[in-house]
Amino acid sequence: MTGNTLSARRFLPSARQTSWLIGIALGSLGYALYLRYLVIENVPVGLACDAGAQTWICLSRKVGLAFDEHGVFGWVAAGAAVLTFIRPNVIWFAIALAASGLGVVLHNAGLAGFAVALIVLSLARPASVPE
Repeated sequence: MTGNTLSARRFLPSARQTSWLIGIALGSLGYALYLRYLVIENVPVGLACDAGAQTWICLSRKVGLAFDEHGVFGWVAAGAAVLTFIRPNVIWFAIALAASGLGVVLHNAGLAGFAVALIVLSLARPASVPE
């Protein structure tokens, strides 16, 4: 092995970035669980929203269902994870992490699971060098 390959820095978020990433992951997972079980699958809320209630819960239910039907969370997670895998970056990592949390809970588990695998693999990639 050459010294050049050994000296390549791996993509590893700092302690502060890791703390933010943990918060983002837990926040997106918590909101996804809330949205699925207390808003989308809750029968009284569904009946009230279908009857024409104009609340933020009904709006978030409508947006969540529309995104779920079109697989938006899974596609966003997969796209951001691919970008993170190609050129590791904390911002794309955070977007992929948040969208994966939403996608796994809100029925986009196929693409979101693929995104999680790419997120893990991106930690083994060399860090991008600022130009």
